[in-house]
Amino acid sequence: MKFIPSPIPIQFKVLFTATANKSGRMQYHKIQPGRSKLRIARNEFIEAYNTQSIIAMKPLQDKESPNVFQFEFYT
Repeated sequence: MKFIPSPIPIQFKVLFTATANKSGRMQYHKIQPGRSKLRIARNEFIEAYNTQSIIAMKPLQDKESPNVFQFEFYT
């Protein structure tokens, strides 16, 4: 999966991640820079994805299981 990072640092309030653990089960997190990393429910992640103003997305590809789609998005 090709990804071209932005050469300009972005200012964001919250980072949401969807990543797979070693067993392949998806885990969702809400990260406030310099404050906290909170595990959230799938529904909360989906709601944030559908309602928040997304300023950037970053795909995360796992070398061991390239079929699993993981990503981060910044609001």
